[in-house]
Amino acid sequence: MPATILVVEDEPSIQELISASLQHAGHLVLRADSAEAALPLVSETLPDVVLLDWMLPGMSGVQFARRLRAGERTRELPIIMLTA
Repeated sequence: MPATILVVEDEPSIQELISASLQHAGHLVLRADSAEAALPLVSETLPDVVLLDWMLPGMSGVQFARRLRAGERTRELPIIMLTA
């Protein structure tokens, strides 16, 4: 069953590789290059899962994950942390 997956990754080549693989598997992929850019995507379209880079410009991946966990709507949202 296809899922809506939000990929939050600031490195364009890594974001493209992950996104292309997920799309090839039949999933709908949303992309953001920062936590700040991901916030409206989460609000507009609650994804099924978030693939989140640990180190991001501005708000870190850890800070963003904490923010998601603090929200009533996003508290149970699965998050997979990525790091080099």
